[in-house]
Amino acid sequence: MPKVKYYFNTHSLKYEKAVVSLKKKILRVVAFLSSVIVFASVTMFFAYRFLDSPKEKKLRREIEQLKIGYELLSGRLENISAVMKDLEERDDNIYRVIFEANPIAAEVRQGGYGGVNRYKSLEGYDNSDLIIEATKKIDKITKQLYIQSKSYDEIFRLAKNKNEMLACIPAIQPIPNKSLKYVASGFGFRIHPIYKTAKMHTGMDFTAPVGTAIYATGNGIVSAVNFEGKGYGNHLLINHGYGYLTLYGHLSRVLAKPGQRIRRGDLIAYVGNTGTSTGPHLHYEVIKNSKPINPVNFYYNDLSPSEYDRMVQLSSQPNQSFD
Repeated sequence: MPKVKYYFNTHSLKYEKAVVSLKKKILRVVAFLSSVIVFASVTMFFAYRFLDSPKEKKLRREIEQLKIGYELLSGRLENISAVMKDLEERDDNIYRVIFEANPIAAEVRQGGYGGVNRYKSLEGYDNSDLIIEATKKIDKITKQLYIQSKSYDEIFRLAKNKNEMLACIPAIQPIPNKSLKYVASGFGFRIHPIYKTAKMHTGMDFTAPVGTAIYATGNGIVSAVNFEGKGYGNHLLINHGYGYLTLYGHLSRVLAKPGQRIRRGDLIAYVGNTGTSTGPHLHYEVIKNSKPINPVNFYYNDLSPSEYDRMVQLSSQPNQSFD
């Protein structure tokens, strides 16, 4: 039974029954409900802000486990990258050197992967940086593996053709030692016989009598035969493939014909004194990828170690060239 409240009326000097109007009742209810709502809101704010629900605790544990898993994955990716780098170094500095193949450029191996928006779909999450970084590492390794696979395909092809390649690379002297008077000049800066100034001599001069036989130093195809009154005079070029050319200059007579297939040791010409030459000799050049290189490094097939050392010593003397 609800309590009845009375109040003392000072005018009538009597206690009278207190009557609460409907308006006040409504205001009291509204005030009470407002207080409850405010209290509940504050309680819920602090609860959600500082206290985790069981579900949130579970999710946080999963996130921590994922972060630990990412760290392990990142470490494994670093190990894979180190192994990949070792494979690339072996490929460039051992395998491709053995088979006379140019190393793969660093910008090709380490080039970017995809466009600037490739990882846009991974943005906007709490751990986007971790996901994007791991994806970039995987993409980079994927590209490196693809390039390395293609390189090994090329090395495998070169290995199958190794015997053919070795037969094509210049590997003997164009004039045997028994027919030589001496090696007049080697590769490098030498005194020009006419101008008397230091000039790059891009080959080796073998002094021998006119008519001395000249032999092809490797298998190949005669790419050019020229008859000129200056420069190298009568001379011929043999294309050995694999980036190699050999030039034979100042010839008295040429036996080889343009387009003719030549094998190492075939008689191709005779020593002469044509063109800009100051005495009978053969000017011999080895050219790799359009750049003259020192021929002295290519006589390993027909010289003993002592003969080779003697050849290197003679060819390195800073004397005067014959052309």
